[in-house]
Amino acid sequence: MPSARARVFVLNSLVGLVVFAGCGPKVDLAKGLQVLTVSTGWYDAGLVNGQNKLVPSISFTLRNASPQTLSSLQVNALFRLVNDPAEWGSGFLTAAGSRGLAAGATTPMLTIRSQQGYTSTDPRQDMLRNSHFVDAKVELSAKYGSGPWTRIGVYQIARQVMVP
Repeated sequence: MPSARARVFVLNSLVGLVVFAGCGPKVDLAKGLQVLTVSTGWYDAGLVNGQNKLVPSISFTLRNASPQTLSSLQVNALFRLVNDPAEWGSGFLTAAGSRGLAAGATTPMLTIRSQQGYTSTDPRQDMLRNSHFVDAKVELSAKYGSGPWTRIGVYQIARQVMVP
């Protein structure tokens, strides 16, 4: 069994490592993370209870424009109808796991889709032309490590069907 002095040394060393790890430079993701190659539209989610279903979707890549690796990079998407401030749907993904996204690196194409959407017996293209159709937008936010969520972009969902 280690001596009390050895246990205190190990404990102090661990505390020092945690404090040192938390003292690294923070990255403002609004400036240090670039959203690239954005594509939006209405994803054909197939048939639901005999009706066609379309859900808003966004695909994009992210580039780490900061000088440091962004560990545990996560992205959240909030989908809203353009005439309503309430959340209509959401999606979440891990863009870079524990290895992080290295400085200057770009993610592969990432896609987030809402679970909420439109259903109809009309053909999908006709759904987009329906007089009751309301456009949507998506707000992307990101965070890395234990940092705060930061909005990195707002995008209009294009009136186009995206096929699987």
